[in-house]
Amino acid sequence: MKTLEDLFEHQLKDLYSAENQLISALPKVIGRVSDSKLKKAIEDHLEETKEQKKRLQEVCEDLDISPSGEKCKAMEGLIKEADEFLEEATDSDVVDAGIIANAQRIEHYEISGYGTAVRYAKELGHIEIARVLQTTLDEEYAADNKLDDLAENRLNQKAMDHS
Repeated sequence: MKTLEDLFEHQLKDLYSAENQLISALPKVIGRVSDSKLKKAIEDHLEETKEQKKRLQEVCEDLDISPSGEKCKAMEGLIKEADEFLEEATDSDVVDAGIIANAQRIEHYEISGYGTAVRYAKELGHIEIARVLQTTLDEEYAADNKLDDLAENRLNQKAMDHS
């Protein structure tokens, strides 16, 4: 990598890999959720993630680059951590609270990645691409806020009731 354009391309490929991994991982998570509002939030985010992947494909087409070819090791690790939690957790309320914690770690990673990509796009003069990436960034913030609300209003308290 010699230029900001190279780094930007790397960021896009990394995000594309992250979204692909998340699309594969979320159905298993959905299967373990007990709370109906949390299940709906994660199902909605799965559909949103599929749209975000499509947006990344379009951005890469506009830049004449292939979005594949990289493996996002950070997302791989976050998903592995979530899988290990799901193998260990037994109480349904604790599972739901832990799913929120793991999902928020993933959201924060994506917020960081998309925030960087938006900044690079602007610096490189890709104004329309920056706008497209900002749409996804806004969705990631909204998903994180929804998880916050679910945790604070219901699920963490239910998990504490088992202490």
